[in-house]
Amino acid sequence: MTDRIQLSRSEYLDLPGARIHVRHWGKPDAPTLFMLHGWMDCSITFQFLVDAFVHQWHVIAPDWRGFGLSQWQNRPYMFIDYSVDLAALLDQYSPDTPVRLLGHSMGGNVAAVFSGLFPERIARLALLENFGAPAYPRDGLRDRLAHWIRETRQGPPPLRTYANLESYAERLRHGNHRLTPERAHFLAQHFSRRDEQGLITAAADPWHRAASPRLLNVDDFRGLWRHIEAPTLFVAGQESTFFRRFDSDPKSYADHRASFRRLSEVVLSEAGHNVQHDQPEQLASILEAFFLGG
Repeated sequence: MTDRIQLSRSEYLDLPGARIHVRHWGKPDAPTLFMLHGWMDCSITFQFLVDAFVHQWHVIAPDWRGFGLSQWQNRPYMFIDYSVDLAALLDQYSPDTPVRLLGHSMGGNVAAVFSGLFPERIARLALLENFGAPAYPRDGLRDRLAHWIRETRQGPPPLRTYANLESYAERLRHGNHRLTPERAHFLAQHFSRRDEQGLITAAADPWHRAASPRLLNVDDFRGLWRHIEAPTLFVAGQESTFFRRFDSDPKSYADHRASFRRLSEVVLSEAGHNVQHDQPEQLASILEAFFLGG
């Protein structure tokens, strides 16, 4: 863990279809920075990054519906739901001022899509380990819809369970060897719940694991990115399998980059997909320089 832990405070917003938990760090009168977490994660994922900031920020980070402390839908989720929630969040906290927006993984995809739809709402955009989706074949829609209907009737795949927090923390470390035991325990403690049998599981609606009936194609993402007007920063982990997939497809990566008008890039060494866990101090320095206009 870092030498200091900046305590967060919680707020709940009643949005269409869900009650959303919003985590705040810092003083309300400090410059505002919005952070969006990824799939099978929650807002607490940014704790180590917030602790590493040198400047004062008011960080606002929601738990997406069905994650963390936000309300479950108990039914399939649609990607566009998150953009609707983000629009409501920005209307609540920054209705008249373009915002600084950061998103990790799925949260980065949401941030980039929203920024393409409403470019006037974004002042600066930071994308951590996202860059869209694989090139799903458009002619696969029939099979995907049929699978979605079958899965919707049967229910979602269950989440993995653990006997205690220590076992869950060890599983997190198994997935990311860079996590210290202290950080793994912190994440396990804040992103877990007990099921009806008293076992530990991730604090997420199992329906998030169900297939989506309609996925944005890579060309859909690129078409939206072309409308982003804000300076955009892309940060990747050098050891991330997510980022490394472009090694065998450099043209796809070049096409991604060309879809942004004002893109800068940073690759962090000794970091995987969760750059906010692996190199929070380096990442904090890069982000503060970017969001403060450097």
